[in-house]
Amino acid sequence: MALRSSITRRILSSSSPVHGSRSISSWWKHVEPAPKDPILGVTEAFLADPNPDKVNVGVGAYRDDNGKPVVLDCVREAERRIAGNMNMEYLPMGGSNKMVEETLKLAYGDDSDLIKDKRIAAVQALSGTGACRLFADFQKRFSPDSQIYIPVPTWSNHHNIWRDANVPQRTFHYYHPESKGLDFASLMDDVKNAPNGSFFLLHACAHNPTGVDPTEEQWKEISYQFKVKGHFAFFDMAYQGFASGDPERDAKSIRIFLEDGHLIGCSQSYAKNMGLYGQRVGCLSLVCEDEKQAVAVKSQLQQIARPMYSNPPVHGALVVSTILSDPDLKQVWLKEVKGMADRIIGMRSALKENIEKLGSPLSWEHITKQIGMFCYSGMTPEQVDRLTNEFHIYMTRNGRISMAGVTTGNVEYLAKAIHEVTKGA
Repeated sequence: MALRSSITRRILSSSSPVHGSRSISSWWKHVEPAPKDPILGVTEAFLADPNPDKVNVGVGAYRDDNGKPVVLDCVREAERRIAGNMNMEYLPMGGSNKMVEETLKLAYGDDSDLIKDKRIAAVQALSGTGACRLFADFQKRFSPDSQIYIPVPTWSNHHNIWRDANVPQRTFHYYHPESKGLDFASLMDDVKNAPNGSFFLLHACAHNPTGVDPTEEQWKEISYQFKVKGHFAFFDMAYQGFASGDPERDAKSIRIFLEDGHLIGCSQSYAKNMGLYGQRVGCLSLVCEDEKQAVAVKSQLQQIARPMYSNPPVHGALVVSTILSDPDLKQVWLKEVKGMADRIIGMRSALKENIEKLGSPLSWEHITKQIGMFCYSGMTPEQVDRLTNEFHIYMTRNGRISMAGVTTGNVEYLAKAIHEVTKGA
C-alpha cells in the first residue's frame, strides 16, 4: 500500500494538469459576470433597499390594492380538485392535449373552423417565453435564410430569444415618442419596404412595454398590407383578458388576420391572466394549410422540444385545463381577470389625476390612453434614476411603469415623485 501511494504521488507530481496549454484550474477564468437583466435587476435593487417607503413598479406581476401577490379563487379551486386526484406522470412532448385544446379556443374562438378542421399545429410550451423560443428555433430550422422584424421598442427578452436561436433581427417602427402613441405611418412604411415574405413579431394586445395598441381599423390595414407583401405574422399574446378585461376583445387582432386568410403563429401565456407566473404554462400554435401539414409541423415542434426540455410541466397544465373545461369555473376566471384589468385601469386614472392636480405643465393623457399592465411614461433614464435615488421608486430605466404595482396607498406618493422629477422638463 505504501509503495502504491509513493508511486501515485510521483506520477501526480510529475504530471502537468493541463489540457493543451490551459491549466485545469483555469477552465472558466475567462468567464465574466453576465450583465444584470434590465427587468429582474430592478427587483433585486428594490429588495436590497431598507427604506420603508420604497415602491416597486418595475416587474410585470399583478398585485392587489395592498401590493400583495394574488392567487385567483379559480386557481385555488382547481388545485383543490387536482390535489390527490391526478398523477404526476410525464406529459407527452407536446404537452397536455386537453390544455392545448382549451387554449386554442381562447385564441381562435370556440367555433373556429381551423380547430374543427384540425389545421392548427399546437404544443404546450414553457409559458410565453418558451413558446417564442420554440418558434424561433422552428423558424431557423425550416426557414434558415429568414430574419425576424421586431418592433421598437419591445419586451427586452424578445431580442435574446431570437438571438440565441441564431435568427437575424431587423426592427420596425412602432412607438412615437412625441405623441406617446403609435407611429402608424412609419410602421406601415416598414411593412411595405420589408422584403416579400418577411417574418414579423407582433404584440396581439397590451404592447409591452408601451401599452400602445393599434385600433381595430389600423389592425385591418396592417393585415391587408401583410397580405399584399406575403409576410408572416407571429403574435405574442401574453395578456389576453388582462388588457381590456375581455379575452374576446383582446384577441381581435388575431381574428382580423384569420378573417383575411393569414397562416399565423401565436404564443400564449397564462402567467398574467391566471396569475400562474411560476407554473410556466403556455402554448405555441401555427396555422397550417391542412390537417396533414399540421401533423407534420407539430411533430417537428415536438422534436425541437425533446432535447431542449423533453416535455413540459404537468401541474400548471392541469390547473388551466380544469378551469377552462368547467363552465362554472371558467366564469369565475372571467370575472376575476376582468377585476384585475379594471383595477389597473382605475390606477391609470388615479395616477393621471394626481399628477395633474399638482399642476404639471406636461400632458399625461397617454397614461389612460395606453392599455394593459404597463405605462410607457416618457420619463428619461436620468429622471428614473432620480426617482430611485431620491424617492426609492424602482422601475426600468426606459420609464416603463408597471401599473400592477400602483395602489391606492402609493399612487399619491408616486405622482408627487413623478411631478418632482419632470416639472422642469
